[in-house]
Amino acid sequence: MNHTLFTLLDKLDAEKIHYTLARHRSDSVLVAVTVVGQRIEIDVFRDGHMEVSRFVGHEDIEGGAELINSIVELGR
Repeated sequence: MNHTLFTLLDKLDAEKIHYTLARHRSDSVLVAVTVVGQRIEIDVFRDGHMEVSRFVGHEDIEGGAELINSIVELGR
């Protein structure tokens, strides 16, 4: 019996799409994918269902160290 998580990872591997795995919740594994112009977060749950968030944007350079500093300040 295959689990949705392994099926997804097999698909990404077959297409040579890089991903990282993380676990922020006890009931799911986060598969984070970055491709040109998109960042995709796929939460795969213990019961096999998935929730997908996709963030689309440009890849223009927007700044340097000062931009990082302002982003960190916003997070406080």
